[in-house]
Amino acid sequence: MSQQGSPPDFSAADSALGYLYQARLALLLALRRLARDETFAVYLETLDDVVFETSGTAPELLQLKHHCGRAANLTNASPDLWKSLRVWIEGRESGRIPGDAQLVLVTTSPAATGSVAVWLGADGRDEEAALHRMEQVAATSVNDTNQPAYRCFSALSADARRALLASVTVLTRSPDIGAVGDELKTEARLIVRREHLDPFLSRLEGWWYRCVVHQLREAAKPPILSPDLEAQIDDLREQFHRAALPVDQDILDMEASAEVYRESVFVRQAELAGIGPRRILAAIRDYYRAFTQRSRWLREDLLLVGELSSYEQLLREEWDLQFARAVDALGEDAAEASKTAAAQAIYAWVETSLYPIRPQVRHPSMTRGSFHILADDLRVGWHPEFMDRLVQVLEPGKVR
Repeated sequence: MSQQGSPPDFSAADSALGYLYQARLALLLALRRLARDETFAVYLETLDDVVFETSGTAPELLQLKHHCGRAANLTNASPDLWKSLRVWIEGRESGRIPGDAQLVLVTTSPAATGSVAVWLGADGRDEEAALHRMEQVAATSVNDTNQPAYRCFSALSADARRALLASVTVLTRSPDIGAVGDELKTEARLIVRREHLDPFLSRLEGWWYRCVVHQLREAAKPPILSPDLEAQIDDLREQFHRAALPVDQDILDMEASAEVYRESVFVRQAELAGIGPRRILAAIRDYYRAFTQRSRWLREDLLLVGELSSYEQLLREEWDLQFARAVDALGEDAAEASKTAAAQAIYAWVETSLYPIRPQVRHPSMTRGSFHILADDLRVGWHPEFMDRLVQVLEPGKVR
């Protein structure tokens, strides 16, 4: 029973970190394969934790063991080692795992000198020494957890054991989930400028996790393909050029609540211009997209000093010309219907305008939404008498 005032320890943090580790390490390994100009497919939670398939070569199956904090040495009787062996032996016997598959145990734990894990490592291998020691362990160890694995291993013929160990590689002291993030930065360093590493990787990992979720949810388990990963990297690289800024898909996919913005000044501006409900919903969508994206650009330091102010000045100057033309054309004694028609013409101009904050930021929501941000602050308007009319319906604090 937990002490009074202390929550029970039902935390699934370790398991959650383990799953995140699988996805993050798979991305790191995929980037390294891309750097070697390999073409491959990636699967998570199919034949093993992570599977790489490359045309013309045997598939590579990875068992990942992530340990939080300071991990103990990987011993000759370590459950991490023997559980992995059991999975692979049973998978081969059932035909689920191809006989020529390369089997890799990736663990954050270290290994003692002269241990099985060292002899089965990528360098300095001694498969005969590993086989002899493992046969001893399987015959003498009293570790109850490992008994099913010992039985599977002992049931193999001598040749089958050798063949198994020839396909097994143990990679110890692998980076934990935090260190993988640092290594991802190293891989990305030649893709984007140093100051853009964090926002670039945030978007790349976001795309990767969405691919992983899609794969896990689909019964057919569609692979993540290296050409798709490469195309995503190329697209993101273009978004971080000096002439561009990222317009993020997650923001474009978000739904803005019309009820939240019902009393907003920019909505009142549209209503004053006689704009219909569907176009007002579009205005709310554009306002939300532009406001959220601009906030993210500012938070990630992607904008230059004064860049947003200069952009808004450009929009106001362009609006001022359109507004002045409409007012001049109306004259002093224009009827209300003519004023509404002029307001709708100015609003239609906003809906079709494209003034990118940088040359390659060409999503129209960014322009339209930025105009609505200015309208919400009463720095632009659509009706020829928008300021006088809004004074009558807005709270005094909203009109400066």
